[in-house]
Amino acid sequence: MSQCAEAAAVAATVPGAGMEKAGLRPPMVPRQASFFPPPVPNPFVQQTRMGAARRLQILFLGIILLPIRALLVALIILLAWPFAAISTACCPEKLTHPITGWRREITQPVLKFLGHALFFSMGFIVTMKGKVARPMEAPVFVAAPHSTFFDGIACVAAGLPSIVSRNENVQVPLIGRLLRALQPVLVSRVDPDSRKNTINEIVRRATSGGQWPQILVFPEGTCTNRSCLITFKPGAFIPGVPVQPILLRYPNKLDTVTWTWQGYTFIQLCMLTFCQPFTKVEVEFMPVQKPNDEEKGDPVLFAGRVRNLMAEALGIPITDHTYEDCRLMISAGQLTLPMEAGLVEFTKISRKLKLDWDGIRKQLDEYAIIASSSKGGRIGIEEFAEYLKLPVSDVLRQLFALFDRNHDGSIDFREYVIGLAVLCNPANTEDIIQVAFKLFDVDEDGYITEEEFTTILQAALGVPDLDVSGLFKEIAQGDSVSYDLPTVLQHSCSFIFIAVEPLCPTKMLQVSISAVDTHLSGFHFSPVISNVAVNILRHVPQNTAGPRVSRLYTSE
Repeated sequence: MSQCAEAAAVAATVPGAGMEKAGLRPPMVPRQASFFPPPVPNPFVQQTRMGAARRLQILFLGIILLPIRALLVALIILLAWPFAAISTACCPEKLTHPITGWRREITQPVLKFLGHALFFSMGFIVTMKGKVARPMEAPVFVAAPHSTFFDGIACVAAGLPSIVSRNENVQVPLIGRLLRALQPVLVSRVDPDSRKNTINEIVRRATSGGQWPQILVFPEGTCTNRSCLITFKPGAFIPGVPVQPILLRYPNKLDTVTWTWQGYTFIQLCMLTFCQPFTKVEVEFMPVQKPNDEEKGDPVLFAGRVRNLMAEALGIPITDHTYEDCRLMISAGQLTLPMEAGLVEFTKISRKLKLDWDGIRKQLDEYAIIASSSKGGRIGIEEFAEYLKLPVSDVLRQLFALFDRNHDGSIDFREYVIGLAVLCNPANTEDIIQVAFKLFDVDEDGYITEEEFTTILQAALGVPDLDVSGLFKEIAQGDSVSYDLPTVLQHSCSFIFIAVEPLCPTKMLQVSISAVDTHLSGFHFSPVISNVAVNILRHVPQNTAGPRVSRLYTSE
């Protein structure tokens, strides 16, 4: 059964204890926490628009500049290869000791010169600001915003420090040898311990006292459109050593360099950039940032402070997007949703709501089912009501408003994830209960009839043809269930336990029992929970039971 239906059904299985007067519509459910939408909705998309005149200019210049620049780039790479080969001769791909001695003294100045020549041949005019820190002053460089493969210019400007690269990259002919000359920290995709080994290697080099070259890290971990700074990964800050931030700017009228998840391809950007008369780039070296005692023990805190400083210097906002949002974007596209539907600010959502990527990915599948019939990949009140098999009413609109946090009349995936978390971990359980009870008390007379009660349990247990007339007679002791009947509260906890088990078993059960216990002083629920199987097995035929009820037959 869906988590959305479960969440509504779970809250509905506890009647509205504490209702001042039956039949009165409950107040609006308060929001549990503030989750303001990000200042930049989608930092992973870039749309460069060009008019007819600009296209003609690119075509004309491309005829002349493109072949010349492509030839110069190939020539410089060929010239650099012998020096890179000399520098790395007789050295393993994964270095255990730094390259020192005459080989480094001879090859390093030449490779630096050829690096500058390479970007000049592509048409880049580089403006450098600030002073490059020495290895003992700052063993680590952190560069942002990371928006393109051309950001490698920061490596040249910083004096060819080591970088973090995949193992596969050093296998590429010509380019692989040049990468090895930088003494990179290599990351393996097939090694399950790669992340831990990479962090250990960064720590070892950063704390070597200047024996190893400085390390350049792009802490965002993926490319953005430079409209904001997304979450900094803590790897560069774990060693607890001083870092020097590097700011990258591309102040051009026509953006031909930004390489995001949605936009121009690698080849297209290379061709567009080579066809420009020149491309301006600014590389600014900010003052070295030293961690305090607290930040040495908390790399996330250190990373956050450095990011704030860099964002302030760039004049752009920060968001809690991360690489995991990109993965969700791809998943959303595979589910025929708009790709931006997968953006949830994963860092903030996972930290505040205690969710992991797999859990959010599963919620995306359910969201896609609900939103499949809507336009634009968003859930409206009609889709919401249809999926829950309930009529559109004032109370359903209140439940819908719990999800619709920006009050635009629709629910996007980010709001959906937050809304489910609020239902499973409510700040005010009684208000949730009141709204849920009213949701199923269709005639608003303060009582739930057998028909309404059946709807609740069918949703909670995932058994559409469930006959609970016998169970209802035991609980109701009459023709209907009232709000404050202690017997109802006792039996309802049994069904909370069943409905909640696959969603948030421990937490929701605790808050539900706590809310009911407020109205039943000294009531003990362990006997109720122990009788769950008895209640369900007695009234639900095995051949029609849902997956959660079926487990009870197995364990009987």
